[in-house]
Amino acid sequence: MFWKRRPLQSKSEVWMRNLVMGFLILYMTIFLVIPVIMVVAGSFHQWNPLNQTYNWLGVDNYIRMFSYPTFWQSMINTVVFCVVVVFFRVVLGLAIAYALNSKMTKHKTFFRTVFYMPTVTPLVAVAYVWMIMYNPQFGLIDKIFGLDINWLYDSKFALPSLMIMTIWKDFGYAVILFLSGLLSLPADCYESASIDGANAWQTFRYITLPLLKPTMLFVVVTSIISYLQAYVPVLVMTKGGPGTSTYLSSYLVYDQAFKQYNFGYASAISLFILVLTAIFTAISFKVTGEKN
Repeated sequence: MFWKRRPLQSKSEVWMRNLVMGFLILYMTIFLVIPVIMVVAGSFHQWNPLNQTYNWLGVDNYIRMFSYPTFWQSMINTVVFCVVVVFFRVVLGLAIAYALNSKMTKHKTFFRTVFYMPTVTPLVAVAYVWMIMYNPQFGLIDKIFGLDINWLYDSKFALPSLMIMTIWKDFGYAVILFLSGLLSLPADCYESASIDGANAWQTFRYITLPLLKPTMLFVVVTSIISYLQAYVPVLVMTKGGPGTSTYLSSYLVYDQAFKQYNFGYASAISLFILVLTAIFTAISFKVTGEKN
């Protein structure tokens, strides 16, 4: 069906292979190719499913997108959100993984479970718990630290509040990846460094970090791709407010599509985010390919 049958393959193997490939192609067509085509086409139209409007606009949606202040505010918020969260995700993940990899650390399985548990906890549940913790009247954060901050309703603190929650939830993912990378490093490099009299910092700086660069790159790129699409914390905790202080690019798509019913404009923003995601994905493949 798709390939010529090779020797030593039975008819059942060929049939099963073709069946799996057929289902895969069908799945990709329905859930990837067709939606992308609809988004591309919709971005050139005024599209409102409620009143069945589908009028050709040309590039007007893109002109509106690049001249819309809220779009640029959402992009600035997204960049700040990505940079801060990815930085702390990498730093905390690497530091904790390095500590867990130490021979002096006991009960490693327990600590790995504890640090990874937030990652597999449903995001909506985590967001609601942090909303309670941020509450200015009975929230634990203000009480523990003796503060009087209305975290989610003050434009100065709303976006940092989302960052703190996201860092707490996601850094366990980096811990597991960095720990796997540390466990796979060759022991002879460390033995040679020890013989040469290298101290702990020199060993970390000149051996561990260079060898972990592929893992670090993978964590950074996948994190950026993930946070370009982040909108659930905003949807649950702040609804984009106060004002537009916590609008992220993906939440702007949700707002325009499912609250304002401007599906054409939302499609243009979605396509822009898709292009950014594709660029970061291509960069990751290129750099990791050069490393290998």
